[in-house]
Amino acid sequence: QVQLVESGGGSVQSGGSLRLSCAAFGYTYSFYCMGWFRQTPGKEREGVAAIDVDGSTGYADSVKGRFTISQDNAKNTLYLQMNSLKPEDTAMYYCAASYYKGGYCSLVRPSDFGYWGQGTQVTVSS
Repeated sequence: QVQLVESGGGSVQSGGSLRLSCAAFGYTYSFYCMGWFRQTPGKEREGVAAIDVDGSTGYADSVKGRFTISQDNAKNTLYLQMNSLKPEDTAMYYCAASYYKGGYCSLVRPSDFGYWGQGTQVTVSS
């Protein structure tokens, strides 16, 4: 059974940095695409960043230049380095993965992903 476990969330002041990690367990072959999403109460889940098996990435406009997605295939771990954090980045952050191949990964759409973690909270204070 596939399991995605996020860690690294916490509270930070505006302008600070955090690094999220997502460890994958129980999969039989490599995911084609993995991504980070976030959600605040009362709002829809939105895409933050995604990376495919070839290392191609996609980012939401709101995080370009501030966030960097990466993966360590040897450790089966996905990362999200978040710099210059803003109060509007406050949200529950989720890791997600998909086996399906195609050109969708850089679009970072929640509907394209079938496996989800439980989330890790990020709070940015002004």
